[in-house]
Amino acid sequence: MFFLMHCRHHPGQDAVRDALRPAHRDWVRSGGEGVVSVLTGSALWSDTGETSGHWGILEAPTPDAARAFAEGDPFATGGIVAEITLTRLADSFAADRISPRMTG
Repeated sequence: MFFLMHCRHHPGQDAVRDALRPAHRDWVRSGGEGVVSVLTGSALWSDTGETSGHWGILEAPTPDAARAFAEGDPFATGGIVAEITLTRLADSFAADRISPRMTG
């Protein structure tokens, strides 16, 4: 199953986000220690140039696995994520068009 993950951040957290970024990138590369595969993702920015969140496209065996990945992310455990939204994508989602994946 494929999911669009959208994580909204608390405002004014750029310094904390910067400090957590290396651990966040390791989490993404590992797929949450093998829980999911991350196809792609990016930071989200406000019009004022501050980060407002991040998003990703995940391949996960279950919705619970996708949620476990999102909630285990250092950005979430570090307190900068205010809200996580997971939306299941169509079974026909063309994942093969995204290469290389962020998770090996």
